[in-house]
Amino acid sequence: MKYQIVRSKHPTQPYFWRIVADNGQTIAVSENYVAKASAISMIEAVIRATGRATVEDLTHQQAHTGPIQRAS
Repeated sequence: MKYQIVRSKHPTQPYFWRIVADNGQTIAVSENYVAKASAISMIEAVIRATGRATVEDLTHQQAHTGPIQRAS
């Protein structure tokens, strides 16, 4: 998996980043940023926070927060 910083066609916010899996599939795409340094800073923040992240399922009336419960 890797993070890529990309130059967009947006005239005032020309940078964004994406997460790409080893097979080349794009997993996630960020918003656009005015400065490349801002995109890099957000990548670093995501990397730091990922280990503490939980999943919040908002698709059910009783929302679930925590590890994903997989069906058997």
